[in-house]
Amino acid sequence: MNFETKTDQYGATIVSKVERLNAQNAPELKSELVLLNIKGINNIIVDLSGTKYCDSSGLSALLMGNRLCKDTSGKFILCGMQENVDKMIKIAQLDKVLLVESNHPEAVAAMQK
Repeated sequence: MNFETKTDQYGATIVSKVERLNAQNAPELKSELVLLNIKGINNIIVDLSGTKYCDSSGLSALLMGNRLCKDTSGKFILCGMQENVDKMIKIAQLDKVLLVESNHPEAVAAMQK
C-alpha cells in the first residue's frame, strides 16, 4: 500500500508512503479519497511528510479530495509538506484553495475547530 488510512472520531488521516506523488500512484490516492467519501467520511487530513515530489497528477488527486470534502461540508487539510511539494502548491496557487498546516497535530487541531 502506498497510502495508509487511519480513522478517528474527527474523520480520517491518509499518510502518504510514496516519495513521489505522480501518475503512477495518484489514482490509488483518488480511490482512497472516493472510498472515504462513500463511507460518509468528509473530514480528511493528508499527511505528505514522506513525499518529496508532487506532479500535476498528484495535485489533481489532492484537489479532488478537497472538492469531495467541501461538497459534503467537510474539511480537507494537507500537512507535513516538504519544501518541493510546498513550492509546487504555491506555484500552482493552490495554497489559496487548500488548507495547509505544518504538521499532523496542527492539522488535527484545525479539524476540530
